[in-house]
Amino acid sequence: MLRKLFILLLAASAIPAARAASAISRHKPRLVVNIVVGQMRYDYLLRFADNFGEKGFHTLVREGSLCTRAMYDYALTRTGSGLATIVTGTDPAMHGVVGQRWFNYTTGESVDLAADKKAFTVGSDEYDGQYSPRGLIASAVGDQLKATVRDAKVVSVALDPVSAVVMGGHSADAVYWLNGKNGRWVTSNYYVSALPGWVEKFNDSGSVAGYSSQKWEISRPLKAYHNEEYTDIAVDSAKGISFDFLTRKKYDYDRLCASPAGNTLVKDFAVQAIIYEGLGNDDAPDILNIVFDASRRIGEKYGTGSIELEDSYYRLDEDLAALLSFLDTQVGRDRLLVVLTSDHGASDPIRANSRVPAGLFDNGQFSAIISGFLGAQLGTGDWLLKFENRQVYLNRGLIYQKGHKLEEVQNAVANFAIQFSGVSQAVTATALQNGHFTGGVMGRMQNSFFPRNSGDVMINLMPGWIEFSEGVISDSGSPYNYDTHVPLIWYGGVVGNTDVEHDVNMTDVAPTVADILGIAPPPAATGTPIAEILVK
Repeated sequence: MLRKLFILLLAASAIPAARAASAISRHKPRLVVNIVVGQMRYDYLLRFADNFGEKGFHTLVREGSLCTRAMYDYALTRTGSGLATIVTGTDPAMHGVVGQRWFNYTTGESVDLAADKKAFTVGSDEYDGQYSPRGLIASAVGDQLKATVRDAKVVSVALDPVSAVVMGGHSADAVYWLNGKNGRWVTSNYYVSALPGWVEKFNDSGSVAGYSSQKWEISRPLKAYHNEEYTDIAVDSAKGISFDFLTRKKYDYDRLCASPAGNTLVKDFAVQAIIYEGLGNDDAPDILNIVFDASRRIGEKYGTGSIELEDSYYRLDEDLAALLSFLDTQVGRDRLLVVLTSDHGASDPIRANSRVPAGLFDNGQFSAIISGFLGAQLGTGDWLLKFENRQVYLNRGLIYQKGHKLEEVQNAVANFAIQFSGVSQAVTATALQNGHFTGGVMGRMQNSFFPRNSGDVMINLMPGWIEFSEGVISDSGSPYNYDTHVPLIWYGGVVGNTDVEHDVNMTDVAPTVADILGIAPPPAATGTPIAEILVK
């Protein structure tokens, strides 16, 4: 359906809608480019199609293979979990990434995904390089490639260190992210002891200041936009957010990372990585992971109904067009595979005058009420250690010490939590670990459960509800369609030209990439190759 829409739109503009099925190469790719657009819902392809140019999203959909029903099959749809699923081919129940943060019972502290106190920054004096994949338990498709093909390379680029690290897996040759305080590209000593010369040159050129000084104005006539709300973007020459950090406090790059210029910066740096890391220039296949984190931050800050979000996709479309043109020239389409998808979708903003059921869930209030309930039931004590990522972590040691049965306390908390406004389900760890849910919301909650990292009770919010977080308008983290349904597009001479209209689990991505590369899938992978797009 979407392919037909794109072709009709292009035909109306007298743009040839050539299909590539008859000119597909049987070669293995020299370069696989995994593109992850943060927080991109599938319906954005439909909603914004009439304003896209012909060489970005249109080219990918028209000349590639589109999976129209690609879904994440777990409940806690967070960035880290989605990225881990893309590269490992399995759900959080197997790869263990249950969110961006979780509580560690052994250390008694919350754990940040990919944080590593033993690592140190390479490329800056700031403490922004203490990241590594040491805490990830499942291997990625890039690890399989490195173990199979001697001269293969794996490189990851993102604004966010967690995005870059998770996509890179354990064996990446280079992983780069942007230091949010000084605008320099950095890495950690897990990967290298010093930045290569081309990265140092990019940093020393001061080019990031050029991205930072751009004014964000609408790129289309105002009447062409489908969304109506706007906050910072200039809809006329007299208004608009300016990213000129020379007039702002030193080392403030947060606004750059929540603007289209942040995506353009990542695209331009990725192009330099292809050139100077020598990606795709020989018969040993390489993988380049690109995460456009700015799209997620724009969505969170401005919401799904904003002109800012819509305009950012038109500008991303231009970035994709430039990237595809470069790849076709540098690598050659017949030896190229591009996979474009997203880490998760996004909820719509909560509007006061809307009749659609929705609400804000207050984590602090919930924690306080759960603590009060436990105190009333069990007596004085620190019964609640943490409420993190929609999971209740109980003080198991104290529960055992006082002679209580853990399962009974879990059940009591779950039964009480379900009465809280906005809570749809509350399931105990015992039930998730010992039961077998074959589908639906309960099955997705079980797919988000990993015993070592998950809590004693997992809650799910009602449709339309999101957690309250300062500055966040559109969030993720639910098992509902707006969070789980994402685009999945395959482009290049090594894949077919078709629509895949049945349900595709996002665990199928890594096994499909592995099949195209002619290597084994990651060991923990539970997905299967998508047969329709494969060219034998």
